[in-house]
Amino acid sequence: MGTTKPRAKSTAKPSSTLPEKTFIIDNGAYTMKAGFAPELSTAEDETKSLSSCTAVPNTIAKTRGNRIYTGSQLSGHVADCNEMAFRRPVEKGYIVNWEAQKETWEHSFFDEKTARGKDFRVDRPEDTTLVLTEAPNALPSLQRNADEMVMEAWGFGAYSRCMGPMLNAWNETQSLFGDPVSQNPDSPVSPAECLLVVDSGYSHTTVTPVYKGQALQRGVRRLDIGGKHLTNYLKEIVSMRQYNMVDETYIMNEVKEAVAFVSNDFGNDMERTWKGNRKRGQPDPGEGVVVDYVLPDPNAGKAGFMRPHDPLMNAKKRKSVLSGPNSEALSEDVLVLGNERFTVPEILFTPSDIEMKQAGIPDIILQSLSVLPLGLHPSFLANVLVVGGNSLIPGFMERLETELRQIAPAECIVRVRSPKDPIRSTWLGASRLATNRDELRKVTITRQEYQEHGSSWTWRKFSGAS
Repeated sequence: MGTTKPRAKSTAKPSSTLPEKTFIIDNGAYTMKAGFAPELSTAEDETKSLSSCTAVPNTIAKTRGNRIYTGSQLSGHVADCNEMAFRRPVEKGYIVNWEAQKETWEHSFFDEKTARGKDFRVDRPEDTTLVLTEAPNALPSLQRNADEMVMEAWGFGAYSRCMGPMLNAWNETQSLFGDPVSQNPDSPVSPAECLLVVDSGYSHTTVTPVYKGQALQRGVRRLDIGGKHLTNYLKEIVSMRQYNMVDETYIMNEVKEAVAFVSNDFGNDMERTWKGNRKRGQPDPGEGVVVDYVLPDPNAGKAGFMRPHDPLMNAKKRKSVLSGPNSEALSEDVLVLGNERFTVPEILFTPSDIEMKQAGIPDIILQSLSVLPLGLHPSFLANVLVVGGNSLIPGFMERLETELRQIAPAECIVRVRSPKDPIRSTWLGASRLATNRDELRKVTITRQEYQEHGSSWTWRKFSGAS
């Protein structure tokens, strides 16, 4: 699906010191969050720091007209998204297709013609430190593949492969939880002491306890449900009840983001949307839950949008047929969405709804804590940080905190918070780590060290075995 020019080998002599510039890639399955780490470290500079980060679709897409779009081209060049096919380098949270990943990286970060700008382009990898995130519990073979690609295909001057969730501990989280900020503004950036990171993204949901900047590996838990599964579940339901949307992954993802919400009273909301409750002359009990989503019309250049449900829409369409073929209402394709809005994200809390034999997010949080010392439980429950795109679903945070309070020990305080930008929070944590050169050096290898010791030593270094 495209070709990239081979990169010229650098003839510069490798150095044992870290390059000044640090490029960070939070390589998510849906989007890559990337950019150069700014020379800022205080909480007040968070907005400025995030301006150095760009989100790029991590995919190669093919339209039904056989046009190919790579990475950032999907953000503004695609007019017709119907029946678009995707080739994603990341499966189940891990990079498994380096051929496709290399093409998206080259197109987005290295090619001067296609990169978003000089502020997001790596023109000299040998003079740059790369910080690359990975999901917890990656297979050693996949980790070695990543190390070899970074150091041999691109030849970065230095390299760090970090577990993504633990980088959130480097963010300023004390004010987020309402605690007094104890860190001296003039002192180097340091991680939070105790933080329980719930990362609910595109491929999966993970729970990672982080203590003093280090992930407690024995407490890492994973739920194999993410945004991708919500979209597929919504496609299945809508295709069975209304239109066949099986091949419309892109459109149904837009529908999900527009209409989905997490119910805090599932039984009552189901009762409200049940058609048997509707009585003649009485107001519709599903009002406020049932909505219409008008599908995009590429021929007219119209994007899809949500609007309040109109129960008389079918009658209006029949009337439009009689009045003439040019009526706008006649040309609209509308999805009527009722309980689909909240039954789809419900599987994050009750995976048994789709016959998955796993516990929901609140339960896997307690499973994670059950293998840790009892003395740490109160600190982790009082500092639950939720990141990832699914945390933006309305009602998600409230539902998680409510259910966690119900099953947590009564003597423990439960606080569940989400950062201002949960999608780029991991990248922001990595950028704050990069300002502390001493700590960054501890988790980084230089190109000279890689050439001297090889990929096996590199893997042991990042796994903590050496």
